[in-house]
Amino acid sequence: MPPEKQLHRSYTIIHCFVFVELVIMAGTVMLAYYFEYTDTFNVHVQGFFCYDSSYTKPYPGPEEKSAIPPALLFSVVAGVPALVIIVTESVMFFLQITSNDFENHEKTIVTGDCCYLNPLVRRTVRFLGVYTFGLFATDIFVNAGQVVTGNLAPHFLTICKPNYTALGCQQSIRFINHQEACTGKEDDITKARKTFPSKEAALSVYAALYLAMYITSTVKAKGSRLAKPVLCLGLMCLAFLTGVNRVAEYRNHWADVIAGFLIGVAIAVFLVVCVVHNFKGKHSESEKNTSENLANIPMMNMPRAESPVQKYPGAQPWRQQNHIAFAEVT
Repeated sequence: MPPEKQLHRSYTIIHCFVFVELVIMAGTVMLAYYFEYTDTFNVHVQGFFCYDSSYTKPYPGPEEKSAIPPALLFSVVAGVPALVIIVTESVMFFLQITSNDFENHEKTIVTGDCCYLNPLVRRTVRFLGVYTFGLFATDIFVNAGQVVTGNLAPHFLTICKPNYTALGCQQSIRFINHQEACTGKEDDITKARKTFPSKEAALSVYAALYLAMYITSTVKAKGSRLAKPVLCLGLMCLAFLTGVNRVAEYRNHWADVIAGFLIGVAIAVFLVVCVVHNFKGKHSESEKNTSENLANIPMMNMPRAESPVQKYPGAQPWRQQNHIAFAEVT
């Protein structure tokens, strides 16, 4: 049991977690499930012009044959940040215990008279919970945009296989605006209508930015000025390459990828800044007292180095004048 001075009693944290946060998380997961795996929300049928070169790129094959398949992307997006957060929080917690630096970490919360939540469990659950919520929120925003817009993939006409003769495209360039114009596989056509914004780009940049901001704000390693920037820029570079790969394989347009990047960045920045407050914990009382004491020290009490020139008798008038001017500026 922790010392009494390291305890903070709260009778509402469990109730808020069970009846508010878990309910919100469950609703978010269910909404993402309905968007992803059911036909509850119908995709908007967007029309196209005959022989439109924007949608005649070669079909790159199913998503599993991509250079970055969905299984690999989702495993990295879900597993790497979770592993980094758990390991980092555990290492920081045990380092504080071994150094007896109890002033700089949060207190253990007592819920009622039996349950103790130490800072390691609280911080890990907090950061992982916010990150997981952001993943599902990003998925919901992306799926909603895809369903509402129904934007066509660069290879749409290749798998749509429209009958241009029956549609009357031989005589003039017509605008086709009905779903029966396609003769290809229905599942492939439906997927080719859901490209804006790019889900892969949104999820990858969200995971990279959230993890980069976590590392920058939490890890305070001395003597290493370039390790964290290089690591964070590397994460952002991987997210950018994911979007470039989507365009290179003719699975998304540049507009789809840019929109996905904007959604991922917006959600990550909002959650970090407004929800977890830049991952900053409680400042220690010793730091506050030290800063207050330094701020209250008058400048006239500071020691002042005297120039050797001022020791000569001829320099006394200049010394007196300079002293008065210094007092006026202060």
